[in-house]
Amino acid sequence: MYAEKVLSGMRPTGRLHLGHYHGVLKNWIKLQHEYPCLFFVADWHALTTAYDEPETIAESTQGLIIDWLAAGVDPSLATLFIQSKVPEHAELHLLLSMSTPLGWLERVPTYKDQQEKLSHKDLSTYGFLGYPLLMSADILIYRADKVPVGDDQLPHVEFTRELARRFNHLYGKEPGFEDKAREAVKKLGSKRARLYEELRNRYQEKGEETALEQAHVLLNETQNLSIGDRERLFGYLEGGGKMILVEPDALLTESSRMPGLDGQKMSKSYGNTIALREDEESIRKKIRTMQTDPQRVRRTDPGEPEKCPVWQFHLVYSGEDVKQWVQKGCRSAGIGCIECKQPVIDAVLKEQEPMRERARMYEEDPQLVKNIIADGCEKARKLAQETMRDVREAMGLDYT
Repeated sequence: MYAEKVLSGMRPTGRLHLGHYHGVLKNWIKLQHEYPCLFFVADWHALTTAYDEPETIAESTQGLIIDWLAAGVDPSLATLFIQSKVPEHAELHLLLSMSTPLGWLERVPTYKDQQEKLSHKDLSTYGFLGYPLLMSADILIYRADKVPVGDDQLPHVEFTRELARRFNHLYGKEPGFEDKAREAVKKLGSKRARLYEELRNRYQEKGEETALEQAHVLLNETQNLSIGDRERLFGYLEGGGKMILVEPDALLTESSRMPGLDGQKMSKSYGNTIALREDEESIRKKIRTMQTDPQRVRRTDPGEPEKCPVWQFHLVYSGEDVKQWVQKGCRSAGIGCIECKQPVIDAVLKEQEPMRERARMYEEDPQLVKNIIADGCEKARKLAQETMRDVREAMGLDYT
């Protein structure tokens, strides 16, 4: 029904680190060459937990965008924008809240998890309870059909699909919908109309997903349909009403294998990170002072790579020849820990070199970043306004 789109965002909660690069940004850089992508700074989301420290959000936003650009996110390929600069997100969030059951919000797994993890914060707020709904509004406002997530975020995408389904069921039933849909079928031409009806029956009577997919292709390839008729035929196909909001699919991404300096997952809260664009000397010092296999007290003691956090970095950064050299040298005490760390230092510095180079012009001229964001916000807002026009009409809010 609508062109393919990918949507993803990040909260501005501080400098990005290697875990963000390997877990999210590398995937964004790949996706921007495959689909139209929208990447946004989720500043309202940051307020759901950092409502008492808004200054950190303001400080982090510019640095976050520079980190994206430094990593290789290309504003000529992807639309970069700030959530709060597109107020339609808030309007859709409000309108969706009118029909969202409270139990749906309370059962989102991360709701209780986050409350436990951030027990020092008072998260018994309306905003925190409603953040999954705001996340859904972020997706639905752009009719994005692809959302890159890890396993832990799959419930959020399913929640968004349920919301879209409920909204379309409640508000997609325009007067005389079936008559209008049948008239729209005739506009396909006799051959395509027969095929559409056959695929519709196969999907509704037998639940054949392939029939649904083929019908989607058929409608997308038909040029002479108005937007209204196209929406009606998509809704009629699935036995519902006019499709207003698009149900997104999850683009499952591999979880990042990026370890922290102490062997735990790299995380700002653990204080074990290496930032993107970090000072070279700071990176050298951090890696040189990393803890190693506790059994290697002296240089002559043999070690076990699997028990050493440095080995986890080799798994990310080293080729087979270096990994074999580490395995053999560590177990035989043929190499010392400082020697073992040097290829990791070299690889991290090499990875960051082009990032520092790309970041330099944005650091020297902040207006460049402002221009990119202004352009992105304008593009994003046009898409959001189109959706809201249809949502308001469906809900009867288009009166003057």
